[in-house]
Amino acid sequence: MEFCDSMLEMMEDESFISRLIFSDEATFHLSGTVNRHNVRILGTEHPHETVEHERDSPKVNVFCAVSQDKVYGPFFFEGNTITGQTYLDMLQNWLFTSLQADSHDFIFQQDGAPPHWHLMVQAFLNEEVPQRWIGQKGAQDLALCAWPARSPDLTMCDFFLWGYVKDHDYVPPLPTNFDDLKHRITTAINSVHHDMLIRAWEEFSYHIDVARAAGGGHIEHL
Repeated sequence: MEFCDSMLEMMEDESFISRLIFSDEATFHLSGTVNRHNVRILGTEHPHETVEHERDSPKVNVFCAVSQDKVYGPFFFEGNTITGQTYLDMLQNWLFTSLQADSHDFIFQQDGAPPHWHLMVQAFLNEEVPQRWIGQKGAQDLALCAWPARSPDLTMCDFFLWGYVKDHDYVPPLPTNFDDLKHRITTAINSVHHDMLIRAWEEFSYHIDVARAAGGGHIEHL
């Protein structure tokens, strides 16, 4: 609730949204497993449904950032696990170079995933964008505001981008190797045009209002 109130207050400045960059990672499995946490089966009775998962399914971890005008990415992480160091390397060597090529006055958002909470990542953000980043923070961090723990799907990546990409990637015949999977991901992301981004950003203020109406509770089903 505090985050929603703060965000609405900042959005009174018309230039705020145009400076905001949302970011997120997602995992894509060759098996076609969709790991979005907002995939639910809702009903009035227990469905008695069994969901089978393939253990250790080959996967690729993907990062994207989204502004009002463009999608930055995809960036494919090497290996099966994203660490604080690999995340920091991506920020330093790829993302911030791309963002600064477009503007030096952006506001960067990240969620509370463990790699984002790495001390070196926090130090980098405090130095590079003091008072211009949003994320999980400590008492000494120079963040614009804190990202709420276990937040509902408030960002463009959560309620729009990853669902759009996975809906386009996992169309039969499913990809059979990493090159095919990465090509599909890249093609889907490149197909996101400006009008789609504008409509998605218009949804952001709606999601903020709904989260406030829900008392800060989950809103994915609304």
